[in-house]
Amino acid sequence: MVVGTGKIIFRLHGCNSLKEKRAIIKSMVNRIKNRFNISIAETAYNESLLKAEIGFSITGNNRRTVNSTMDKVLDMADGMGLAQIIDSEMEILSW
Repeated sequence: MVVGTGKIIFRLHGCNSLKEKRAIIKSMVNRIKNRFNISIAETAYNESLLKAEIGFSITGNNRRTVNSTMDKVLDMADGMGLAQIIDSEMEILSW
C-alpha cells in the first residue's frame, strides 16, 4: 500500500470577506475532488482573508501512480488561477 499526503498553501487576492474566501476554496476543493476522487479539505488559516491551506491524501498500490496524481493535483490547483500557490509539501509513504 502507498499513501501520499500533501498540503498546498495559497495567497488569496481581492477577498473582502470570509464568505468570499470560502467560496473560492470550496470551488477549488470540489473541482479537485471530483477530478481525482481523493480526500481533500481546507486545513488551516480558516479565519484569514489572505491565506488558505488545503490538505489531501491519495491511497494506491503503486508509488509512481500516487506520485503522478499528486503532481497533477498541484498542477490543477495552480492552473485554476483562483489563488497563488506560495508553498506546498508532499510526502509518500510505502508499506
